Amino acid sequence: MLQLNPPLPVTTPKGLGVAHVLIDYGVEHDLIWVVFQQDGSCWSWRNQEVRAQENVTFGRITK
Repeated sequence: MLQLNPPLPVTTPKGLGVAHVLIDYGVEHDLIWVVFQQDGSCWSWRNQEVRAQENVTFGRITK
C-alpha cells in the first residue's frame, strides 16, 4: 500500500477524482487505486480503469 503524496488527479468510470492510495496485492493481481470522486464518494478502481487527467502543461490532452 502506498499513500500518494501529492494525490494524483485522475479520470475514472465515475468521472473526475483524486487518487490518494495505490494498493499492490502482488504480481497476479491488478493495482488498485483508491480515489475520492468529485461528489465526495470514495471508490477503488482497477489499474485499467484509471487514467491521468488532462494536463496541457505536460502535453496530456484528451481529444
